[in-house]
Amino acid sequence: MLERTVSILKEYCEIDGEITRDSALTDDLGLSSLDVINIVAEFEDEFDIEIPDRIIPTLRTVGDIVDYLEANAE
Repeated sequence: MLERTVSILKEYCEIDGEITRDSALTDDLGLSSLDVINIVAEFEDEFDIEIPDRIIPTLRTVGDIVDYLEANAE
């Protein structure tokens, strides 16, 4: 799950370093709030899941996304 998540994130950020579970979406990866919304939509399509709007603010790190997907995606 981490590999697929990182692969999607790499499409949206221009980072030379490694993306890890601890990478913060805005601080470390430089993503804007609009980027995060677009990424959430991509995860919804990729994993055939709906991520409620109330959950989006809790997705602050790559690990947060992976944990949510592992718990909720089929």
